[in-house]
Amino acid sequence: MKQWRYKESGSYYRATDNRRVQRYQCLSCNRTFSTQTFSTTYWQKLPDMDEQIFTKTVNGMANRQIARDLQIDPVTVDNKLARLGRHCLLFMTQMLEQAKPADEIVYDGLETFEYSQFFPYHHNVAIEKDTDFVLFFNDSALRRKGAMTDDQKTQRSELEELYGRPDPKAIIKSTEEMLAQTIRGQKKVILYTDEHKQYVNPIKKYNEQVIHNVTSSKARRDYNNNMWEINLFDMFLRHSSKNHTRETIAFSKRRQAASERLAIFVVYRNFVLRRRQKKRWSETPAMARGLLDRKLSISDILNGRMFVRHFELPGSWESYYWRRISTLVFENERGHDLIYAE
Repeated sequence: MKQWRYKESGSYYRATDNRRVQRYQCLSCNRTFSTQTFSTTYWQKLPDMDEQIFTKTVNGMANRQIARDLQIDPVTVDNKLARLGRHCLLFMTQMLEQAKPADEIVYDGLETFEYSQFFPYHHNVAIEKDTDFVLFFNDSALRRKGAMTDDQKTQRSELEELYGRPDPKAIIKSTEEMLAQTIRGQKKVILYTDEHKQYVNPIKKYNEQVIHNVTSSKARRDYNNNMWEINLFDMFLRHSSKNHTRETIAFSKRRQAASERLAIFVVYRNFVLRRRQKKRWSETPAMARGLLDRKLSISDILNGRMFVRHFELPGSWESYYWRRISTLVFENERGHDLIYAE
């Protein structure tokens, strides 16, 4: 492998803390860069707030609450969460590359909504049984269902005429992607789900490779339930993420932002949050999997910048990274298309 050649090329003092930052010049392309280029706070005006925003996000605070607490603009919080979400997607991808495939997987969707209750969707989550390690997640747009008044039915019809109906096969496609990412050519996998009918056909394609274990939704939801890991995750997510708490006014206005928040929470759950809260020295899911021998801190996770071109992201995660998930009611949504700020 050809060695990368560069030379020192001056320095500058960072405005936020007056710290001296060394600059370099690449001898191949002649572009200049600095040590800050490889930091997670690259191009940020408030670099010291990333860890605080990360911690407050996974501990039940909404974006505007965080902004008021830190005395910064809410838009700054939105932008930092988007950046943290991208970092966490790459962090998860890197850690999964080092992990062995799971033999037993629990899979289900958490139903929530974006913008209003007329735009429901599922966060589909796959978790390794007996370790609580989140292996994969994606989303599926849904059509509003359940009891509705005549006015609500009329409004749903008007919205569907304006924006179209959600793909009726969205959950099927999300399940197919989940299986492709988690099965990875294994000879035998046990998959635990509830009785959702759209899970059946994608699973059948794997024949005897996937043993499908179905649990009734009426079964008692304690630690003896085969869906315990996913039920526990849903409980933690609704408790710890303000946009998913019941009867909240802080629900996500865009599914893209909700997915970025979920990526942050998944990394927190896997590598920082201990499996059992009442056991002080309980291991994290990553420790239970054998990926790590210690609990990580937020600073460990944000220790260095990660470059997207070094990773091959799953289809849905690539869409989250480049901010391609659209909320239909918004005409002009900003994607992530900056050239240098990956």
